[in-house]
Amino acid sequence: MTRESMNFDVIIVGAGPSGLSAAIRLKQLAQQQEQDLRICVLEKGSRVGAHILSGAVLEPTALDELLPNWRTLDNPVRLAVKKDRFSLLTHQYALPLPVPKPMHNQGNYIISLGLLCRFLAEQAEELGVEIYSGFAGSHILYNDEQQVIGVKTGDIGLQEGIELRAKQTLLAEGCRGSLTQALIKQFKLDEHCTPQTYGLGIKEIWEVDSPLYDRGLVSHTVGWPLDSKTYGGSFVYHADMNQIALGIVVGLDYQNPYLDPYQELQRFKTHPQMRKLLQGGKCIAYGARALNEGGIQSLPKLTFPGGALIGDAAGFMNVPKIKGIHTAMKSAMIAAEAIFPQLQNETITECSDYRNLLEQSWLWKELHQVRNIRPGFQAGLAPGLINAALETYVFQGYSPWTLKQKPDYQQLKPATQSHPINYPKPDNVLTFDKLTSVALTNTMHIDGQACHLKLSDPERAISVNFKEYASPETHYCPAGVYEIINSETAPTLQINSQNCIHCKACDIKDPTQNITWTAPQGGDGPNYTAM
Repeated sequence: MTRESMNFDVIIVGAGPSGLSAAIRLKQLAQQQEQDLRICVLEKGSRVGAHILSGAVLEPTALDELLPNWRTLDNPVRLAVKKDRFSLLTHQYALPLPVPKPMHNQGNYIISLGLLCRFLAEQAEELGVEIYSGFAGSHILYNDEQQVIGVKTGDIGLQEGIELRAKQTLLAEGCRGSLTQALIKQFKLDEHCTPQTYGLGIKEIWEVDSPLYDRGLVSHTVGWPLDSKTYGGSFVYHADMNQIALGIVVGLDYQNPYLDPYQELQRFKTHPQMRKLLQGGKCIAYGARALNEGGIQSLPKLTFPGGALIGDAAGFMNVPKIKGIHTAMKSAMIAAEAIFPQLQNETITECSDYRNLLEQSWLWKELHQVRNIRPGFQAGLAPGLINAALETYVFQGYSPWTLKQKPDYQQLKPATQSHPINYPKPDNVLTFDKLTSVALTNTMHIDGQACHLKLSDPERAISVNFKEYASPETHYCPAGVYEIINSETAPTLQINSQNCIHCKACDIKDPTQNITWTAPQGGDGPNYTAM
């Protein structure tokens, strides 16, 4: 087999909002200096947007900076938020609460992030950026001095992967990217930060015919169906064409191994208000994705010899705002501005200006002000809301302390100390089983390839997970990937990797960190249309 090699000035892994923003900004800078840069964006999805999922409400701050004329272009950002609603749910009622200041959405837009990424990809390609969809980065390439010189794509059948080499490599894989995790380990980038923490977002899109449909409404809730010790909440966005984007985010620091985030979303839809909204409607799309919740104190070292981390690969999400698109884009633009001068060098360098420029930006100030809000909910819902109010309205982000958190995988209690949760059976009208929902993701994994979900010690799945924690992977996975088969001799773990929708929850939450998510063959996985 012959290994093919291609050379670029910059390689960007991931065609999400951060990766595409970095590519556009680099090309803009090159045009201003009358230089020619060859930029490659590598995307593991079958097309741009195929693996992208978010709520999503867009704050256009970064988009205004990146493309000041975007409103004059044919773009998918059209529906302005009309009003906000925030409620505390009980099993039967929705108690209205004041909308917290960070969650105000005046001037923001309800969007499909997948459609936004396709728009950004069009702008990037018009500038000369080369975008290669259906190619998954499988390995980091190093030179003899252990500097990053690019990435290698995965093997496809008998064809060996392609080596893509560059002066700078930007990782924009999104939350918990496999190459990002490898680089963090290689260069100990997380040595001096608080452990990253995560949430799992699960989303459905419904077509509705209800008098409760209110185009432009953004609604968030806390409380039921989650218990008071579990961080999370719901979102309901009233989009165009009588469509509702609804979902739930569950903090992966939850303690009960029986908790099932997918089932919590199904329960949420049985609330009387949701029943009225969805009655007679149809669920047309489904998906799930992990998101970073650690805040600014969980940002790793952002640079390494030969590249940098951008967007959600690093963890630039404003959790109290429930937004990460504008922050991901801004971090990418700053990284592009930082590495651009170094592209004139023939040697591999590490860009120290990236962090300095970040600390001088509105992005750093925004994340610093809200750094203590998410960690405050570790004590429960009521203490978390009180802490959030103090941080927002009293200290205004200037409290003289920074709260820390433990890794999510250390939070589970043994099954003997926990109570099983009795989830109702699906009615296949309002609520569904996991495999029915997975069918809506258009997920496909070509037969014959090795399982992309790796167990460090297969026996541990039974000796620890099954015996001590009641196999939590069978609960937290929103796609039915993990299944315990009870045979006459002994239980075994079956991995249905063909169901995987690349949410990364297993890589995060496994109590002994026994599961590692790796990228399957390029193009495999979900094929979201407008999530």
